[in-house]
Amino acid sequence: MNIENKLRPIYIAKILLERTDEDHVLTTNELIDILEREYHISAHRTTVSDDIQVLAQAGLDVDMIKSTQNKYRVLSRTFDLAEIKLLIDAVESSKFITEKKSECLIKKLQKQASIHSADALKRNLKACSRFKPDNEEVFYIADTVNAAINAGKKIAFQYYDYNAQKEKTLKNSGQEYIFSPYYLVWDGDCYYMVGYSEKHQNIGNFRMDRIYQQPTILDEPAAPVPIDFNINDYIKTSFRMYNSKRQKVELICDNSTMDAILDRFGMDVEIHENDSVSFRVVVDVAVSHVFYAWVFGFGGRVKIKAPDDVNAAYGKMVRDAVQALDSEI
Repeated sequence: MNIENKLRPIYIAKILLERTDEDHVLTTNELIDILEREYHISAHRTTVSDDIQVLAQAGLDVDMIKSTQNKYRVLSRTFDLAEIKLLIDAVESSKFITEKKSECLIKKLQKQASIHSADALKRNLKACSRFKPDNEEVFYIADTVNAAINAGKKIAFQYYDYNAQKEKTLKNSGQEYIFSPYYLVWDGDCYYMVGYSEKHQNIGNFRMDRIYQQPTILDEPAAPVPIDFNINDYIKTSFRMYNSKRQKVELICDNSTMDAILDRFGMDVEIHENDSVSFRVVVDVAVSHVFYAWVFGFGGRVKIKAPDDVNAAYGKMVRDAVQALDSEI
């Protein structure tokens, strides 16, 4: 078999996937013409028909419409049009994915549909406050962390934040963090790794787009996952993945906040009636200024009842904020 005979079925599959769908077909003669004109491969009716039968046997969903000139079309693909639209919206709206990488991924996703779907794949999505990051290495950083998780190894990396001049500043005096990664988590439109931090001697998390350069996978085995650690509980009780001491907190919530409480703590949260206009929940939360800000955002419709020290700390934060309004900056 010469090289043209080997390549011809591959090119026919490519042509059909790119140029046909449920509403658009190609005739045998059109396929022969495209093969000759664009790929410089000769073919005739019987070879095209035989090649398409082989492709169908290999799993390509090719439909043949019999007529004086047989017509062919691909009916289904790995992703249908609605799924591609959803994936494009997710990529386009993600704060985690850089502008350059977003454009690259969207082009790849668009190629999963026929050229006739181009207009349908033009999205009209406007995501609120989606400022794209500039860390182009974040995909490869995530891949390295995932490899370390699968291998059960520790990693070493540097971590940075921004100073008042918007310059990257290495944390921990530039020293590497030694970390045992357990999970990758997407929360609040940011990508995190969750695991055991040797510096903090506790479970913690780091934002992937704030890792400076590629982490190093160490030969040392990762610290074992604590028996009582549950990643779902960790995510549910953290606010914007801000890690702090976890406590049981009792909240008194106006009935109008039920949707927000279920969105935050899940459908399995225990709800108790408080009175005709409010309900009570007891939840484990990472108590921090981020949690207090979440409570404050309800404008008094969510109140902290217990414990007393958490209620007092929240009250102090609110009073400090009010006092700051009257002070000079």
